[in-house]
Amino acid sequence: MTRPLELAGLTLRVRDLEQQLDFYRDLLGFSVTSQDKRRVVLSLADRAFELALVHQPKAPLRPKPSIGLYHFALLLPDRKSLAAIFRRLVEAQYSRFQGASDHIVSEALYLSDPEGNGIELYRDRPQEDWPRLDGELAMVSQALDLDTLLLDSPVSATLDPKTRFGHLHLHVQDLDQAEMFFTALGMQVTQRSYPGARFLAADGYHHHVGTNLWAHSRKAPTEATGLLEYHLQLAGNLFEEVARRFQKNASAGEFVLADPIGIPVRITHARVS
Repeated sequence: MTRPLELAGLTLRVRDLEQQLDFYRDLLGFSVTSQDKRRVVLSLADRAFELALVHQPKAPLRPKPSIGLYHFALLLPDRKSLAAIFRRLVEAQYSRFQGASDHIVSEALYLSDPEGNGIELYRDRPQEDWPRLDGELAMVSQALDLDTLLLDSPVSATLDPKTRFGHLHLHVQDLDQAEMFFTALGMQVTQRSYPGARFLAADGYHHHVGTNLWAHSRKAPTEATGLLEYHLQLAGNLFEEVARRFQKNASAGEFVLADPIGIPVRITHARVS
């Protein structure tokens, strides 16, 4: 069944293409689906989303934190597959592992790629178990027992082929401005009580987009590494509604918007199956 909104891909500007391929292809298990001199597109076996790497060897490294990507999050199908990729990171002695959290709605591992782009690997708990308080979700950040997690998979593995692009989390300058933009794309605020952050989603999910003020409006240099674009698929009437709101041509099946921090968002029409 087609969901009304799907995160379908993102593009990163990178300095060291081979080092990034060592990470995404060789460690995490992505496959190269297309490549030219400046751009490599990767995906997992199910082709649920695409990750594009644009090679710009002289790009300055984006400072952390700064306005732009906080992390992109890959949703694994179950706890066993999360444990298997964690065991793979442990066995590889991956040095950019940053920690783990139990958010009650999900269990998450945090790391960065070799150029500092934040990544969350997570699995969801059943939706009926998600806690709520005063009409909104009550996500928290508690310690995740990593030793117990490892017990769920005695062998390591790359990312499960059914892994999806679960959510995107951005450093922004203004939470209200970001809320206006993402609600115009068909999302609703799911939690606004988390300090310095706001979470939004479509179709009852805990969040497709997170926004936060934790970069304190610090800007990255022009042409720095990091997030260049992300891609949303909107199904059915939602695509036409969004096109009307932003005065775009829906008949083309695709248009591009600039989000509140200036990052292009490619919007495409996903046909209902």
